[in-house]
Amino acid sequence: MQFCDECGSMMHTEGDSWVCRSCGHEQLRDSASEAAMTTTEGQSDDGPVDMSEVDDSEIGPTTRMQCINEDCDGERARYEMKQIRAADESETRFFTCVECGQKWREDDH
Repeated sequence: MQFCDECGSMMHTEGDSWVCRSCGHEQLRDSASEAAMTTTEGQSDDGPVDMSEVDDSEIGPTTRMQCINEDCDGERARYEMKQIRAADESETRFFTCVECGQKWREDDH
């Protein structure tokens, strides 16, 4: 990943140049430094993590959270945070209602 020297935005490759889509700054690509970069190309998106076989006692502490199940009035949920996407993205929060067992997840967008 390359960041713009002018404005700090992430740059994108266009041919043999890095181009900033925010301010238009361009610089030539350097194959030696790019070889050391980690990319997300070729990585798969495995979708949601299946937590159905995880014992409730292993899910973690509780927090005040309204259950998403419309038939439940639960206001406490166990939660666990996991890094399931790229390292530069925030963790995903998994919740389990302590009243009805409903499970859901939240991501920052």
